Amino acid sequence: MTAPTTTAGPAVPPAPATTSVSPTARQVWTRSRGIALALVLLAVAGVVIAAIRSDARHGTLDPRSADPYGSHAVAALLADHGVSTRVVTTLGQARSAAGPDTTLLVAVPDLLTKSQQARLYTATADTGGRTVLVAPGSWSVEKLVPGVTADPAISPKVRLAPGCSLPEALRAGPADTGGLRYTSTRLDADTCYPSQRLATLLRIPAGAGSGDTIVLGAPDILFNKRLAEQGNASLALQLLGSRSHLVWYLPSLSDTTAAGPRGQRGLLGLLPAGWRWGTLQLFVAAALAALWRARRLGPLVPEKLPVAIRASETVEGRARLYRKADARDRAASVLRAATRTRLAPLVGVPVAQAHTPEALIPALSAHLHGDGPALHALLFGPPPGDDTALVVLTDRLDALEREVRRP
Repeated sequence: MTAPTTTAGPAVPPAPATTSVSPTARQVWTRSRGIALALVLLAVAGVVIAAIRSDARHGTLDPRSADPYGSHAVAALLADHGVSTRVVTTLGQARSAAGPDTTLLVAVPDLLTKSQQARLYTATADTGGRTVLVAPGSWSVEKLVPGVTADPAISPKVRLAPGCSLPEALRAGPADTGGLRYTSTRLDADTCYPSQRLATLLRIPAGAGSGDTIVLGAPDILFNKRLAEQGNASLALQLLGSRSHLVWYLPSLSDTTAAGPRGQRGLLGLLPAGWRWGTLQLFVAAALAALWRARRLGPLVPEKLPVAIRASETVEGRARLYRKADARDRAASVLRAATRTRLAPLVGVPVAQAHTPEALIPALSAHLHGDGPALHALLFGPPPGDDTALVVLTDRLDALEREVRRP
């Protein structure tokens, strides 16, 4: 028996080692998982805080709410005395309800825009009714009550004595007031419940008729949880029950009354002013952080490589990068520049003029007795159109350098 013979086919060359410059999915996840975890924790914390706050202050100053910070108890007591309470959430409803037999309470005046404040003041100035503003800040009280300014220092919410001749305050006695403090240029203004010589309750008579405006520095006397303390209930009932109708205005972000002739507002118009300023500050902080991180730390410092890398590996790696980027023009430019730099000293041209055709081409033509235009096209011509032309250009540059170096 003869042993079976095998015919060996052509040897298959080993697959070339691949070089990847793109990070893998695992590397991307490893680098970004810390940031992703921080964002998840931030989102969860925001949801938890929002849920806690919504549970704690649900229905604040809402006469329909029986929560501790609601005002249902005040509305119920007013109803027992024949005063009807109606809740409105738009400026149009509040303006149309103003009248001589109506008390208009604005729960959060600072939520109104400047345009809304001006329109509200125009609608209530000469109606003969009463307007009650609850804790308006300096940005809104000057618009809603001309001549009144809010002190920037906030006093503690404590039990204060009336300290004025206003009948409602004298009958109520001490009450839990405080908070914002106000001053007025009006000589006929009643300044009550002073804290450090500034009033926390103001009554401003209207210019004509029996109307007036009440400015409260804090909403505590209207809260369900504080109504039974001291003279809070008496003061609240007298301030809100002087007319037969009470309109309780709760400003909301959905109010489009002041949006324009068609009642439409853009996305920025729906955002409170504080949010817009906060977003602007965040952008400024981000820009400053980017400038700080992008600054130059100093000149580049060369350092020795920890291992010796063969020149052929460097050339091959650089060639692969050029090929991956389809940068034949850059590769041809580098090859031509290196050839010109090496050829210039061989033909008596300074290296500084190696890349000047007027200096290099005549010297090469004289040295080789060759065709000047052909040398110019080879050393300074346009980039090759494909990989084959790039290889041909490389071979011609090598041949030219060998010819110049030949003795």
